[in-house]
Amino acid sequence: MSNTQPKNIVIVGPAYPLRGGIANFNEALALSIQKEGHKVSIFSFYFQYPNFLFPGKTQYETSEKKPANLNISNTISSVNPISWGKTAKAIASAKPDLVIIRFWLPFMGPALGTIAKKLRNKGVKVVAITDNVIPHEHRVGDKALTKYFLKNCDGFITLSNSVLEDISKFTSNPNKIKLAHPLYDTFGPKSNRDEAIKKLELDESKKYLLFFGLIREYKGLDIAIEAMADARVKKIGVKLIVAGEFYDKKEKYMSLIEKLSLKENVIVLDKYIPTEEVKNYFAVSDAVVQPYKTATQSGITQVAYHFDKPMIVSNVGGLPEIVPDNVVGFVVDPNSESFAQAIKKIYESDNVSRFEQNMAEEKKKFEWSFFVAELLNFADTIPLG
Repeated sequence: MSNTQPKNIVIVGPAYPLRGGIANFNEALALSIQKEGHKVSIFSFYFQYPNFLFPGKTQYETSEKKPANLNISNTISSVNPISWGKTAKAIASAKPDLVIIRFWLPFMGPALGTIAKKLRNKGVKVVAITDNVIPHEHRVGDKALTKYFLKNCDGFITLSNSVLEDISKFTSNPNKIKLAHPLYDTFGPKSNRDEAIKKLELDESKKYLLFFGLIREYKGLDIAIEAMADARVKKIGVKLIVAGEFYDKKEKYMSLIEKLSLKENVIVLDKYIPTEEVKNYFAVSDAVVQPYKTATQSGITQVAYHFDKPMIVSNVGGLPEIVPDNVVGFVVDPNSESFAQAIKKIYESDNVSRFEQNMAEEKKKFEWSFFVAELLNFADTIPLG
């Protein structure tokens, strides 16, 4: 494959009407590939998660507005092997130059691994974008399911060095590369703070920090809440906005808020934030906090970059690779003491404005055009079979 010639590329993974960061990424990737002059289509799921894997309210977008100019076929059921064969047959009949499969959860190993195997048997090159190969929340059989998927791919792209290293624990395949997670630019332009304050019905005189996205245990919301109780943080008068749907037990966080007398300091919005509303939450906030206890990479950092919002992140996984310390925010240990100190520092001097200015330059590293070029160049180097 030469990158000077238009290619026919297929992406396999979540997309509209499914919602979430992976679906947003796949759609942004497809649009960026098209922008570079290639043909692209997405094969997604008509049934993605059984209930035991999805504690949220719905797996689907509330908006009926389908992404413009994207060819999306919802042909896969994660639990129906017949759909795997039909999907592989449909993809193969399109004679793609390259198939990109998104892998993020061992449970998807049988479905996606079988599709990959059938395609490779027909001479189609398969490259996986692997968000995680060792999941944050472990279940029996994870290793076997992950190994099955990985052995049926020609090469791997990771979004952090930690996942790149993890792949070696499952396969000796040398065809692997780490690329930086591109910016999420699907949320529109920045919103005006005053307008966003009105829309969210907040007090314009207050300062706000943002904890954004699905709430899972490993994301460390408890650390952020405990940091808000620190005397140094209370002195600043800042409030924490928690905007996202709870996939962990909400009661334990609400009990912690009550125990620490933080009802006036923490605003909890237990809901999925629609794409068109995301900009408002970032517009009202001075910085984004990510007190993750474990991490590979996080799409939230790239949303923060898109909106030029400084970050306070844990020194775990791939987060320090994306957020240079004291350049666009602070990288600290995942505990409440460290986060409280960082919150105090971010409001000192001109740190917020300094970090915002630095982001304009730093985020150039995360452009989609670069990601697509590197992805296709890497795929060119991989031998078939």
